[in-house]
Amino acid sequence: MNKKVNINIDGKEYQVLENKKLVDAAKENGIYIPTLCHFREIDPSLGTCRICTVMVNGKFTTSCTTKVKEGMKVEINSPDLIDTRKAIIEMLFAEGNHFCPSCEKSGNCDLQNLAYDMGITVSRFPHVFSNKHVDFNPKRMIMESNRCILCRRCVEEVSTSDGMDIFSFVNRGVKTRVHIDYEQEQKLSEAEAIHAMNICPVGAILVKGMIYKEPFGERKYDILGKTKQTSSGDLCAIKNEDEKFIVATTSLAGCFGCHMSLLDIDAELIDMLEIVEFNKSPLTDIKKFSKRCHVGLIEGGVANSENIKVLKEFRKKCDILIAFGECAIMGGIPAMRNFFPLKECLEEAYIHGITSEIGANTIPNHVDIPKILNNVYPTNEVVKIDHFIPGCPPNANHIWKAVKSILLGKEFPVMHEEFKYD
Repeated sequence: MNKKVNINIDGKEYQVLENKKLVDAAKENGIYIPTLCHFREIDPSLGTCRICTVMVNGKFTTSCTTKVKEGMKVEINSPDLIDTRKAIIEMLFAEGNHFCPSCEKSGNCDLQNLAYDMGITVSRFPHVFSNKHVDFNPKRMIMESNRCILCRRCVEEVSTSDGMDIFSFVNRGVKTRVHIDYEQEQKLSEAEAIHAMNICPVGAILVKGMIYKEPFGERKYDILGKTKQTSSGDLCAIKNEDEKFIVATTSLAGCFGCHMSLLDIDAELIDMLEIVEFNKSPLTDIKKFSKRCHVGLIEGGVANSENIKVLKEFRKKCDILIAFGECAIMGGIPAMRNFFPLKECLEEAYIHGITSEIGANTIPNHVDIPKILNNVYPTNEVVKIDHFIPGCPPNANHIWKAVKSILLGKEFPVMHEEFKYD
């Protein structure tokens, strides 16, 4: 029987079908609750990711596992609940190795898209750089446990035509991971294997030889999304009326691509130079600070002793410090060496690599060579960073909108296509 009940969501009354899942009842009334593990074909809902956390009658619960009842009072979009959901997404990024520029699922990743929608530019939690099992043994799949968020979608949804499970949880606690049954996995058709890859909300399950073929700009989450504002908070550069804003830039461990993007606003750069003067920067080849700067832009992660010295100098000489680009915010591609002992990395680079000089058997070591750190670190794990601009490289318009927002104290709209992690 389709009995309707009255519920209150964020102060408004609604009539919905009794015992319907709260997340679905809200959606039917135009109210969006973010989800990640939720998959409409799976009933009962998994409730593993907690992204859809709401408040029902004063108690926290997940909206995908809650059935609506008469008189239910629901809070969905209070500031605390919005921040709780953002914190969960940030923890998932910090716990796993979600290097978007190098991930096959980037652009089609549900986790990435939620982070876009929430306007997340950095995780408030230190990165773990986990080194979990990566299983290449299955005949047609790769299981990348460092990206897995343990949502159970694959465990509950994927099976052979004769009903045998393919995926299962093994181990317990922080050692829990998804295991693939090699024998049963071979029975999957190509379409079933691709289905398993597609229902994974991140890039943990990959089918060998199959990649996402859509070019940048045409992927699932490239096109539609929320426009955001350059939220610079209380940051505001202050200068005298007769002077320009002074900006410094530097590149730490990275590819210099963010600086190239910095210049990619073409003729607008001339307008920018009307209000901005560059000081220490590879763009000017000024190697030492000659004056205090209003803004410092940092590209690249922290990989050696010189990077630390330069970063600390920028923190000291700049009023506002901005990290721009994946490497500065998350360590980026250079941080992928964090999963191997430094000694192995150096030996591969200078002794065993196919590009090593024949007969070379020496790893460079001199007092003038900066000491390489065991890990590559995001800049905010070394000094306080005031603002973050994601991307690999960040879109030129996004960079300058963020900088202008801080310099001029105005907000500028950042289009969905300008706000990317890859």
